[in-house]
Amino acid sequence: MTDSTAVTAVVGNPKRLSRTLTTAEALAAAIAGPGEATASIDLAELYLDGIEPPGYDHAEARVRAARVLVVGTPVYKASYTGLLKLFLDQLPPGALAGTVAVPVTIAASAEHRFLADLQLRPVLAELGASLPVPSLTLREQELSELDERLAKWTGAHLPALRAAAGAGVPA
Repeated sequence: MTDSTAVTAVVGNPKRLSRTLTTAEALAAAIAGPGEATASIDLAELYLDGIEPPGYDHAEARVRAARVLVVGTPVYKASYTGLLKLFLDQLPPGALAGTVAVPVTIAASAEHRFLADLQLRPVLAELGASLPVPSLTLREQELSELDERLAKWTGAHLPALRAAAGAGVPA
């Protein structure tokens, strides 16, 4: 890998500096471990602030270089956001081959908690990503307990995630 960043978070919330971004970055840091470099891509900045042409190429390169890709989205109209779809649709077939992906979805209600995940996982798999562990799915009201939720998720899934990602993620 040419980039020293093992874990990258990409977030498709149309609100800049969103709670979804904060959550995805926190999960990326937990996956990478202490002292390991992580990167994040806030698609609201990339597309909505008019940075798209050169910024997209940099974002795509970051995504393709990641050993683990954390993909965050709020549940929006029972799916993942159009902003995230726009980014993923521009990736060429197989762009995520060799990448382990972890979807992160945040929903307003318990009934909608898994909706984006049900549609996002097949898209990531179609792009070649491996999805060996369950997604991190949270309700907005659970964000006040983010540290505890992340500890529970990583305690249950980090060993399998690291095994799937291979040597690119610290033990």
